[in-house]
Amino acid sequence: MQNPPNIHILMLNFFLFIRPFFKRQFIIRIAVLVLSAVGLTAQAQIIAPSSGATTAPSSGAVTTPGAIRSGATTPSAVQSGRGVTLPAGVNPSNLPANAQQQLNQLNNQRNGQTQGQPNGQTGRSNASNADPTAADPNNPNQANDPNNPTDPNQQTSNTNVKSEEDRAREEARQKVFGYSLFNDPAMKTTFQPNTNMATPRNYVIGPGDELRIRLYGYSEVDYTQKVSPEGAVYVAQGSGIGPIQVAGLTIEQAKARLASRLSTKFAGLRNSSYGPQNTFLELSLGEIRSIRVTVTGDAVRPGTYTLSSLSTAMNAIYQAGGPNDIGSYRKVQLIRNNRVVAALDLYDYLLNGIQRNDLRLQDNDNIRFTTFSERVEINGTVKRNNIFEMLPSETLDRLLFYAGDFTANAYRNRLKVRRVTDRELKVIDVTTPEFKTFALRDGDVVTAEQVLDRFENKITIEGAIYRPGEYSLDNNPTLKKLIANAEGLKGDAFTGRINIIRTREDLAMEQLSVNLDAILAGTQPDLPLQREDQVIITSRFELAEPASISVQGEVNKPLEDIAYMANMTLNDALLKTGGLRESAAASKVEVVRRKRDADPSSKTAQIAEVFTFNVNRDLSLNADDNKFVLAPFDQIVVRRSPNYQIQTFAGVEGEVITPGLYPIKTKDQKISDLLNQAGGLSPFAYVEGATLLRAITLSEDEIVRKQAIVDEVGDNDTKVVVERSEISPNKLEPIDINLKKILANPGSSEDILVQEHDILRIPKLLETVRVQGEVQLPKTVKYRTGQTFQDYIGDAGGFTTRSQRRRSFVVYANGSVDRTRKFMFFNIYPRVEPGSEVIVPRRSTTPLTPQQLLSSTAGTISSLLSVIGLIIALSRVGR
Repeated sequence: MQNPPNIHILMLNFFLFIRPFFKRQFIIRIAVLVLSAVGLTAQAQIIAPSSGATTAPSSGAVTTPGAIRSGATTPSAVQSGRGVTLPAGVNPSNLPANAQQQLNQLNNQRNGQTQGQPNGQTGRSNASNADPTAADPNNPNQANDPNNPTDPNQQTSNTNVKSEEDRAREEARQKVFGYSLFNDPAMKTTFQPNTNMATPRNYVIGPGDELRIRLYGYSEVDYTQKVSPEGAVYVAQGSGIGPIQVAGLTIEQAKARLASRLSTKFAGLRNSSYGPQNTFLELSLGEIRSIRVTVTGDAVRPGTYTLSSLSTAMNAIYQAGGPNDIGSYRKVQLIRNNRVVAALDLYDYLLNGIQRNDLRLQDNDNIRFTTFSERVEINGTVKRNNIFEMLPSETLDRLLFYAGDFTANAYRNRLKVRRVTDRELKVIDVTTPEFKTFALRDGDVVTAEQVLDRFENKITIEGAIYRPGEYSLDNNPTLKKLIANAEGLKGDAFTGRINIIRTREDLAMEQLSVNLDAILAGTQPDLPLQREDQVIITSRFELAEPASISVQGEVNKPLEDIAYMANMTLNDALLKTGGLRESAAASKVEVVRRKRDADPSSKTAQIAEVFTFNVNRDLSLNADDNKFVLAPFDQIVVRRSPNYQIQTFAGVEGEVITPGLYPIKTKDQKISDLLNQAGGLSPFAYVEGATLLRAITLSEDEIVRKQAIVDEVGDNDTKVVVERSEISPNKLEPIDINLKKILANPGSSEDILVQEHDILRIPKLLETVRVQGEVQLPKTVKYRTGQTFQDYIGDAGGFTTRSQRRRSFVVYANGSVDRTRKFMFFNIYPRVEPGSEVIVPRRSTTPLTPQQLLSSTAGTISSLLSVIGLIIALSRVGR
């Protein structure tokens, strides 16, 4: 339930009625206080709303949705800093016309009164001046109002615009010369007066200062007194001297006055009829007072500041942050007793370190920042690229002084001034003689340009010269003079033709070819050089193909690229490779030399020459061969000795007397010889299962071809499942051998030659057979004499529906394989021996249905009958 607004209307009319009888300020304050109290009471009496009410968590007020219209006052708003706001439950639209008019007048009067008070003196925050249309967080309808200026998106846009403006304004401030001195966060403790300094003699004493009065000599007394608010000190109480006025006096003046007044008690303070002066007075400051100084005008932080009485004008200027955007650095006024007592030019301190007119401040002094009259920006090749404030009488020459003068790479003969006229922009070229007379205007932009990126007298020389580099054309006007100053030519210089690259006046490049030999010999005149000339002297080595030789074959360090040197012999090259290997055929060392200038019409078509030498192991040549000198691009080949071979071994494993590795003694050593080296067979050897394993190394091409074949078979054959496995380049491959025949007839064709890394593997007598593949139960069964292939398949449960019977095969213990053969409609299976492995492949196609099997059988019988009929017919014809 809402509080009825009748009591508010009556009270408002009452205060409007009695207003003429009281002062305006008094009636406004009474009205605000009473209305606020009534509003708070009404707020406390609000009963909890019905369902659908919303509680504002920030203020605790309870509002009903729809009860607050857009722009209406919420219950939590009691009083604004800019006017009178009605309490909760009071709608201004329900007031009478005269009451609304009176309320508006009260708000306007209060706004005028608030705006007339400076923030710096009243201590009120700027929040009291906030826009009454600001967004209310407790008003849900306000955020959805498209006409509401406090829309969040619009606030974000305005914030971004303001941030860009602030950033641009800050960048402009940073360019103003002197701004960083007063607004550097790292300099917060600077520009503070020194309180531990000796007492200044011209210090003006004021109320609050602590004076230390010391008498020494014949009489020694110390007095410490604070100057009273009336400006007096009381010393030597009880002596009848009374208060001594010292306010407004300097330390020297106060010292004289104190000595005069105290001389009535201490006669020795002055010469008298009693004798000469024998007591002396010293006056110093103890605790100093604080003063209040006001900073006005175009300052960054204007206001009233409490400073030490030892502070000067610069201390107050720094506290106020210096001039603002439009404040002047050149005309800062110190006003005392309504009179300008000093004018400070901050450039004197910033540029020269001179604190002219930096007077000590007194209580109630006023420092006023005036507005600048002219600001000029200078950029380019000067030491300070800033905006400077110029006085009306200052010229461009003075601006250069403020900018620190030109940099080393500046073009000093002319400055460009861009000026804003009454209609448009204007560019003025100011030459050096006009710097001292050219008057600047507000807004001028002065630009100092850079010198041209070119040399007026530079020439260069490079190539086969001892001191290449840049030289002066003034000291080297001709080619011979330049070469002489460059310490002369190197021995590899090609002087028959040198190049000079010259830059013409139109900046086009041209090349001059000069015969330096003729110039040095005097048969041609010396060549005058010009600016930017580049003299290039080519080395003879650059004109020749880089020559090398190679050594390959049986040497310790074969080298493909040995730099060729003149007079290099064969043993010199062999030394670079570390000498010959043990396997080298020293009697046949070949030098292969390319054929130069071969006759194209010759029918021999010879393209190379080969020289053969017999080299000793110590790399010394025979007497006749020592004269042989290598030529560029020779290739030295050291052959391998034909009978040289390192020791090789073959292994024997399994049931032999002494298994292990055995050397291959001869090139024709066979399996029977290897078995004899191992001591022969053991009693348990299974001769039929002997296998020879040989190391096979496949090349990359062989691996690719094998993999391609496997992939092709797997893609094309739909009846066989091909298991793809990675093909290894190095593997042991079993070779089928019949050791029984080898032992019966050693040296026969069955007895093959042994190679390096071969392994002869002889198993123990085997008594099992392994059945694998498409059978019901793959397993290993005992070998029984007389059992057939089908018997072992039966031991494994028989074939499956996916068994490919006619492709079944047997792998014997020695690695040999025997497959199933077909005779007409019958499968002839291979025999099974001990240690064999029976393998039944799997058929990839689905098995035939009974109908398909019957149809296939009928077709086969029909074909057979046709064949039989044809045979009978042919036999009758033959009769």
